[in-house]
Amino acid sequence: MTSLNSLRVSTRRRFLQQCSTGMGAMALASLLNGRLFGAEPAASAGAARPLGPHFAPKAKNIIYLFQSGGPSQLDLFDYKPELIKRDGQKVPEELVKNIRLAQIGKDAALLGTKYRFAQYGRAGVWISELLPHLQTIVDDVCFVQGLYSEAFNHDPATLFMNTGAQLAGRPAMGAWFSYGLGSDNQDLPAFVVLMTGVGQPLTNSAWGSGFLPTVHQGVQLRSQGDPVLFVNNPLGMGAERRRQSLDAIRDLNQVRYDALQDPEIQTRIAAYEMAYRMQTSVPDVMDISREPDAMHALYGTTPGRASFANNCLLARRLVERGVRFVQLYHRGWDHHGGPDGNLVFDLKKRCQETDQACVALVQDLKQRGLLDETLVVWGGEFGRTPMMQGALQPDQIGRDHHPHGYTIWMAGGGIRPGMVYGATDEFGFYAVDQKMHVHDLHATILYLFGVDHTRLTYRFQGRDFRLTDVHGEVVKPLLA
Repeated sequence: MTSLNSLRVSTRRRFLQQCSTGMGAMALASLLNGRLFGAEPAASAGAARPLGPHFAPKAKNIIYLFQSGGPSQLDLFDYKPELIKRDGQKVPEELVKNIRLAQIGKDAALLGTKYRFAQYGRAGVWISELLPHLQTIVDDVCFVQGLYSEAFNHDPATLFMNTGAQLAGRPAMGAWFSYGLGSDNQDLPAFVVLMTGVGQPLTNSAWGSGFLPTVHQGVQLRSQGDPVLFVNNPLGMGAERRRQSLDAIRDLNQVRYDALQDPEIQTRIAAYEMAYRMQTSVPDVMDISREPDAMHALYGTTPGRASFANNCLLARRLVERGVRFVQLYHRGWDHHGGPDGNLVFDLKKRCQETDQACVALVQDLKQRGLLDETLVVWGGEFGRTPMMQGALQPDQIGRDHHPHGYTIWMAGGGIRPGMVYGATDEFGFYAVDQKMHVHDLHATILYLFGVDHTRLTYRFQGRDFRLTDVHGEVVKPLLA
């Protein structure tokens, strides 16, 4: 009868360990540089032993309000009188002679905003009438109006904003946070994703772990129905039997790990244990019905429904419990014109769905004393062109994708409030003053958490990778 030992997978490392009382393995280790291999050892790769900050952090948690599709900065934040004045005219040739556009030609007519703007706050920040709630907190917010990217189509641009690369396979920013900083709550994931909205579906590569151990990938929670798919016990299985099953699986996985020393097996063990703990921790945190009526009025929430407002309230509850990185995706900001998305009906609707809840989140964090340690980021994968797409009809008018100069805003977490950083030209086409690249944004966010972006690396396929690739500068004027 075949013994258990003979069934174990035979490897060169095992052979060297066993021959001459392991002297072969010691000799091999002295000859080879272990950093030439792709995987980190289990001790440094697992979630239980984060690397920790490199210096004193300003922030502990981040809530990233990702507006998927590309919100029109020219109709929300970036007021351009010259563009309004030249509405309907041909775009100046010098602006587009060396540029690529996603779906419109270079002869498209300029389109000034049809919405009223006014100045608010001590700095006189221009805000559109579409965002009446945001107008009330501009002194708590930093607007970055000179951000620019390299990708002008949705999937590559979404990946670039979230992973620092246009191709799938790199770890998401939240995965880097989980790997580098871990979580303050061992019963909840370090990286949580919440999803709402309509339109183009999103690839889960935007919150994946890439080449990092899979324990660091984003865990998608749902505000309606079962909070997490496939975590509840199957029909007929009680808590005691589930615990026994997990113990047996853990023991089998441990045997396999002892044989192969594959760190991904340890990741699998940790994932099973996390899922078990989430059976009790997740339903509690996801139950917003326990919040007082005043809080529901502030956010505009309705318990039991799937909504962006509900997710904003959930985000606050999650960071209260020590979740490191909470990302809210709200789809439906892709307004090219036509019935699938336009600047009149659909842009107004997206603003109505998000404006009150975003502001409530900032106010709620502030009154609880959490805003100083929680960074809130609002923005999409790119902005929209100063030229028109579609036709001059309410249900037809739109703008194309535009990565060359657009706006995001941030609040809390060590960011300097009540300011506008950067600017675009008079048409809103290019970032021209205090330009800020996506890699600079990532470097600055990591800096707020006490992380040197050049030192948070992971060796894969013979080189050290990082969120900012080989680029990125911390933008010090944004720091409080």
